[in-house]
Amino acid sequence: MASKAKLDPVWDDLDRTMGQLFMMGFDGTTVTPQIRTLIEKHHLGCILLTAKNLKSAEETTKLCYELQKVAHDAGHPVPLAIGVDQENGGVNSLFDEIYIRQYPSNMGIAATGSTDLAFEVAKATAQEISACGINWIFGPCLDVLTNARNQPLGVRTAGDDPQEVSAYGVAFMKGYKEAGVVTLGKHFPSYGNLEFLGSTLDVPIITESLEQLSLSALIPFRNAIQQGLDSMMVGGCAMSSAGLNAMHACLSDQVVDGLLRSDLKFDGVVVSECLEMEALSHNIGVGGGTVMAVNAGCDVILLCRSFQVQQEAIKGLKTGIENSMITKDRIYNSLRRVLTMKLRCTSWEKALHPPGIAFLETLQPSHTALSTKAYNSSITVVRDKNRLLPLTNIIDSEEELLLLTPLVKPLAASAASRALSETAATGSPEPAVWERSASVMSGERVFRELGRSLARQRSGRVLHTSYTANGVRPVHENLINRASAIIVMTADANRNLYQHGFTKHVSMICNMQYTTGGEKREKPLIVVSVSSPYDFAMDTSIGTYICTYDFTETALNSLVKVLYGELSPSGTLPGTISKSQKLHHSKQHWLVETYNEERDANALDSLIIAVMEGTPPNQRSELSSATSNSFTLHHPEVVEAHFVVRNSSTQALYGFCSTYFFRTTGTGVIGALFVDPSRRKLSIGHSLHNRAIRTLLQREGIKRFQLGSRLPSIFLGIPTGHGGERKRLRSWFANLGWSAALSRSVCSMVARNLLTWTPPEGMAKSLAGAGAEFDLVYGWEYSGPILDHIKTSNRQGLAEVYKMALSDPSACGIIRAKRPEDGALVGTVVLYNMHSRLAEYVPPIKDLNEMAGGISSPVISPAVGEYSTLLQGLILLGMRQIKAQGCNACILDYMDGDGNFDGFSAMGFDVLHNFEEVSCDAATWTMIPPS
Repeated sequence: MASKAKLDPVWDDLDRTMGQLFMMGFDGTTVTPQIRTLIEKHHLGCILLTAKNLKSAEETTKLCYELQKVAHDAGHPVPLAIGVDQENGGVNSLFDEIYIRQYPSNMGIAATGSTDLAFEVAKATAQEISACGINWIFGPCLDVLTNARNQPLGVRTAGDDPQEVSAYGVAFMKGYKEAGVVTLGKHFPSYGNLEFLGSTLDVPIITESLEQLSLSALIPFRNAIQQGLDSMMVGGCAMSSAGLNAMHACLSDQVVDGLLRSDLKFDGVVVSECLEMEALSHNIGVGGGTVMAVNAGCDVILLCRSFQVQQEAIKGLKTGIENSMITKDRIYNSLRRVLTMKLRCTSWEKALHPPGIAFLETLQPSHTALSTKAYNSSITVVRDKNRLLPLTNIIDSEEELLLLTPLVKPLAASAASRALSETAATGSPEPAVWERSASVMSGERVFRELGRSLARQRSGRVLHTSYTANGVRPVHENLINRASAIIVMTADANRNLYQHGFTKHVSMICNMQYTTGGEKREKPLIVVSVSSPYDFAMDTSIGTYICTYDFTETALNSLVKVLYGELSPSGTLPGTISKSQKLHHSKQHWLVETYNEERDANALDSLIIAVMEGTPPNQRSELSSATSNSFTLHHPEVVEAHFVVRNSSTQALYGFCSTYFFRTTGTGVIGALFVDPSRRKLSIGHSLHNRAIRTLLQREGIKRFQLGSRLPSIFLGIPTGHGGERKRLRSWFANLGWSAALSRSVCSMVARNLLTWTPPEGMAKSLAGAGAEFDLVYGWEYSGPILDHIKTSNRQGLAEVYKMALSDPSACGIIRAKRPEDGALVGTVVLYNMHSRLAEYVPPIKDLNEMAGGISSPVISPAVGEYSTLLQGLILLGMRQIKAQGCNACILDYMDGDGNFDGFSAMGFDVLHNFEEVSCDAATWTMIPPS
């Protein structure tokens, strides 16, 4: 072990030793007075370079040499460890159009399906940075994307399958090592499923328990450690679960000394998250944080750029040693690990004679070919239902092609965007300002270059314009009408929701049949995701969907080849999104019978009570106040079939499953599935699930499956409010073939004490500024425009809720928001009271045990810019109306759980139950075992 090696007497100088335990950054492309002071006076041993330090390969080589020369002349016994983030895709600190090649992101490489290619790309990447004098790469990224929908890591990880992430992580690591640089795994213990609290002063939280992390997120880290990972970055996230509470993982001895050192047997260098992060420095202070990080087991403390803060950290460490808060043993154990790592990647001979441009020139031809091969292999055509590819199939040379691209910040790795970034950055210090500036809105150069590239490949005209959060404007509608085919690009539409709304709106316009030569057909639409593939992976209403995993010029060049048929796409979506997990068939196959209301209703009521009694006292069962009647809709447009496992002798029910087929959307829904708590783990649930899926598959017009139902509104999806139970349920459904990584968070909410409630100050004024006129209508005579409006959303159960409300004017109403200029509907929401038929299917309303009303199924037009203002306005008016009827409580029965609830909390709402709604394409369902 490194910690037992005998040290040279030179390290008796404690200041010299402490310097090796810091990694610091600086602002500047040459050696600045600050970094010189840190190296000469404070013996700084490790430096992190970022894109701000690196102009070109030549300048980087010069900078690395100068830094090493300063260290050498200052008498450093060993060279500096110089690190850099060079993950490829959108995360490259070093870019040089001539000498540094661009390669796909981590997920883009995983899409090629080749760990051999991953090894070659990693080796090539490391050779290039090593030639410039960099000896430490901050990679591989080993995070498992266990919640793919709203995590900022996106394509920086290989996906949501732990074994796949592990395989690519190890391949990257081996490639880096082959080129002679040392590796750093990140972000331990996992950034793949963080909960963000909103403020920069709040730390993202990992809520999974150690046991849960061990089964998934820790697998890639464990395997990389066993294969020889050199160093590990421990994140600055908080951890909150049974037996593990840490405000910052990198400051916790439970995480570093316990989990990483003792449990996973890691004896390499542990690097802290940057202690300058606002939440950490604000909550603890950098001096105290440094002491805590070292005592937790971190060997190298990272401080990115503030000279004042860096000095504070050095002072903090010194004070900690002087006050015996930190033992010298710990300091010297860390030093041994750092020196052992440096021995693997550098020497003074190597540090003062980097290979530089001459070596990069020899690599250039083979690396250019490798880059092209990697990108060509990564482009993924997820769906091409109507065979729109290649474009020559659908568009003649005299016709126009329209390219619609989002307004996004260009990638640093893009040559065409680099000048734009620099110009804009010098013009305004605040990115938010220049991102919205006219020069960017006229069309980013990256995407403009794509438009030119598309035009060069065909003799016809390519129209190109950007789109923003303002939605589909008249200029877009005119261009869509002109063009014979449309390409819409999206970049992380799950996090940039305006892109999702815009694309769905364009899709709706294209789906409106138009006539050409007397024949009616849809207008061809191709959607291309240039970052996260999850944007429309499961949305089969987007018939042709392509993923490139990043939007560098190299990626988009490969895309053009695919669009024009010069390249046959071979990429596949990584992770569980495209692979059905193997089903372990039940040992027991129970007899599943069709639910008979007359025979089974009383037994179902008894089963519901048993399930509720089996719920821990501190949790509220979703079945509270539900009865057997709550599951039977008797709706003319919903085909329902429910199933039971029963004891034919005693008539008792052991398990129940409800299914609904909504004809309006072609959605087959499992609305509830529960088993007697005393008879779980006997495969009753498996047997019910298999029968339900088999029945739904036989429905004519079935397009997709869904876990969770809006109507009846009992289980909106997989319940997620029960701590460890959430993980178990997700895993159970994943093993049955549902991709929980693509879940949509939904919840029911409640506002109490309505009779004394008043609207939040300023909300009425905000409502007036929403640019809409509101009214409340009752009865079927208003159905036409309302039912047309709700067709803008394809979510299941909407039409049925609205039709039920329109048919029950004595107990239900619809609040409408209309555009003043033409009266067009832009928003609607359903109101109902306890006596309505609708309330029968929302058990929480009865569970309140007081006069209550409900607000359900808001639908806002995709073209509306002020989405949240309009939504809050509809709900605010609904609350006023329910209060006016003498109700003291209000249920909001189906809300997007990924949203920001601050507005609803301000109105007085609290979350009642949380769920994860999961959908999948019926055509891809392969998990049913033979009968």
